[in-house]
Amino acid sequence: MIALYPGSFDPITLGHLDLIERGAKLFEKVIVVVSCNPTKKPLFSVEKRIQQIVKCTNHVENVEVDSFLGLTVKYAQLKQAQVILRGLRALSDFEGELQMAHTNKTLWDGIETIFLATSNEYSFLSSSVVKEIARFGGAVNHLVPENVVQDLKNATF
Repeated sequence: MIALYPGSFDPITLGHLDLIERGAKLFEKVIVVVSCNPTKKPLFSVEKRIQQIVKCTNHVENVEVDSFLGLTVKYAQLKQAQVILRGLRALSDFEGELQMAHTNKTLWDGIETIFLATSNEYSFLSSSVVKEIARFGGAVNHLVPENVVQDLKNATF
């Protein structure tokens, strides 16, 4: 079974990486999809985010990284994926994620959404938190993969 793990990953965090590694144990293949959202102004380009993800997931054989502009379910159909993988950090995440899961199901009945609870040590973590800490020169090496630390130091906020 093929699972998609869509997100902006701006940047990828250790919480994202944990979910990718855990998902890779559950599914035949996990496709990490960098979503191109024209309404957001990301810190890193799509190409840079793909590079970051590829570098920190190269130890996981059944992970593929790609990008897509459009509906996730359309990409799922294109890749013959049956599952959308999503992480839940807190109860506040659940309402929005459930709404999206139901919406995706109305768009294509062949897709299911699987929620994985975030590991305790990453339950507070988000890309927004990481960017805020990095913007003001704080240490982020305990929050993001090693290859992303330098990218954040060199970023123009």
